Amino acid sequence: MADKKINKRDIAKLPNEWCREFSVLVPSRESGTVAMTRWDGKDIGFLDWYRNTVVPPRDSFLPLIEEMFSFYKDKDGYNIELPPPKEQKQLIFGIRPCDARALAILDMTFNDGYQDPYYLGRRQNTVLVGIGCTKAYDSCFCTSLGNSPTDTTGVDLMLTDIGEDFLVEAITDAGKELLTTSSLSKATEADQARAKVSEETARQKVTRNIDIRDIAQKLRASFEDQDFWQKVAAKCISCGICTLLCPTCYCFDINDEMSKAQGVRCRSLDSCSFPIYTRMPMENPRTEKWRRVRNKVCHKYEFYPMLFDAIACTGCGRCIRLCPVNWDIIQIIESVPTGA
Repeated sequence: MADKKINKRDIAKLPNEWCREFSVLVPSRESGTVAMTRWDGKDIGFLDWYRNTVVPPRDSFLPLIEEMFSFYKDKDGYNIELPPPKEQKQLIFGIRPCDARALAILDMTFNDGYQDPYYLGRRQNTVLVGIGCTKAYDSCFCTSLGNSPTDTTGVDLMLTDIGEDFLVEAITDAGKELLTTSSLSKATEADQARAKVSEETARQKVTRNIDIRDIAQKLRASFEDQDFWQKVAAKCISCGICTLLCPTCYCFDINDEMSKAQGVRCRSLDSCSFPIYTRMPMENPRTEKWRRVRNKVCHKYEFYPMLFDAIACTGCGRCIRLCPVNWDIIQIIESVPTGA
């Protein structure tokens, strides 16, 4: 299918058309925190101010807390009742390339060995419409990780800013299907040329860089360097912001909430930064803060690549700009010693 284009003044037509079939989510700051929320059918103003959400779109697939099932006990034993499936499909409109790539990374985790029905059910029921970045934060470093502000990895449909219009490119069959119900103009060669210029301009606006060459080997060599990790962890306050707002972090805890003979089992997001993370009945496996910080860094850049041949970081920069004590992952990676 040839690329299409749509004038920015008419962009609201797209989510209005799609909301007949999908629950459409768009960037919003009505709650005071920028997050993906239900499309209200009219306000497309986020195109003027939106850079990226604070709460990653990951939360639409791995919620802060969710009920896995309910249960009750009778004379025959325990009985389990699964929550009813959500039948309406969802469409995330305006997801940034770094966050779409993050979901592609999470897919590896939740589809490996045991296939998680909660996460995968939502993923299989969702269409992603990306909008390329035009103004990076000074904390963004996606280009250092092989990504770009207009990367199409993980999206079904991609919109690229070309001035008064958006170039609309169908990436997957699901994206092509979206366009069958939309009357858009055919893009010209001039439009496609403008898109290439826009892509290069956006790439040049990502000014922070990180050298990840041999980073897994460096981390492995310095794993036992306690002095280094204590310095790295010195100003961390273990608040968990960097992990709870990271688009590729996925750790969770599971708890049963009971009242007499009935209850629910809930899954909730957790953070390896917390002192009580994965605490067992008798001990916490990482009581020292420096060990928890080491685990966080090594998981992204050493452990995950060992498992899936992919760094579990997309360079979105949330962990840098939202950290209350200005802990900077780029500075940490750059300071990793080569070891003995």
